[in-house]
Amino acid sequence: MPPDPPGSSLPDPSLGAPPDATLEALAELIAVVHRLRDPVSGCPWDLEQTHASLVPYVLEEAHEVADAIRHGDDRHLAEELGDLLLQVVLHARIAGEEGRFDLEAIARGISAKLMRRHPHVFGPPGQAAAMADSAAVKASWEAIKAEERRQAAAAGSGAPPSASPLSDRLAGKVRGQPALSGAMTISRKAAAAGFEWDDLGGVWEKVHEELDELKEAVASGDRAHAQEELGDVLFTLVNVARWCGMDPEAGLAGTNRRFLDRFSRVEAALGGDLSGRSLRELEGLWQAAKAAIRAEANPAPGSTAAAEGVP
Repeated sequence: MPPDPPGSSLPDPSLGAPPDATLEALAELIAVVHRLRDPVSGCPWDLEQTHASLVPYVLEEAHEVADAIRHGDDRHLAEELGDLLLQVVLHARIAGEEGRFDLEAIARGISAKLMRRHPHVFGPPGQAAAMADSAAVKASWEAIKAEERRQAAAAGSGAPPSASPLSDRLAGKVRGQPALSGAMTISRKAAAAGFEWDDLGGVWEKVHEELDELKEAVASGDRAHAQEELGDVLFTLVNVARWCGMDPEAGLAGTNRRFLDRFSRVEAALGGDLSGRSLRELEGLWQAAKAAIRAEANPAPGSTAAAEGVP
């Protein structure tokens, strides 16, 4: 890890150090996790866990945090952030048991990184360069990050520099991301490097080209090829989202919610039993559910819902 910049220091505690109650709560969580991992009196399930076995839970909790944010539910968000914090403490405990790193190393590492990459805040008094806006901060962050990578490479094995440094960095960056988010990351970085269409029309042409190739692959019966072509369609649609300033992950999450809302109404209308129903009947109920949801969201003037202020 590159050294901290000269003169950097921790923030003045008088400017907002965590209250004792917060530190006590964190200490309690650490103690709970230690007890769960106690070889003699701990929980058999927790004792069986490894970094690898916990990967699905880390991803699940991160997605549930994002979902709570999208719903604007503070109670749910606080609960899900707690679940995600548990994952951090649990991974730290597992590594600590093997003498590799612990929660202190994690906390000090991220604190040092934040101070290093915010020289305009934590630099030596009188020497901190002012940042005009968030774009300047981001540019500074990326420059510092690139220098850290250069120093790390120089201190490494002495291997020659990579011929594809951007691709190497992106491969590591998106490795743990959901596929749609990873595609957006790759798309943005590649475009910033100059690998970009001239206009949105070119992106739409690519969408239609990839869609035609998907149709051909499906018709051929080659499932592996069709899977590849499906990925190409999705990746190109992510580029459409990037051009239009949209978030494909949020868009798909919204579609999932809308589908479940409509489907639950169809299910309820049929008493929970969809078997034996014709497609015509199901489509009619689906359209009725859509209309009902639309009416609830936009009540007609003078209606009971409008009078009561129901959105």
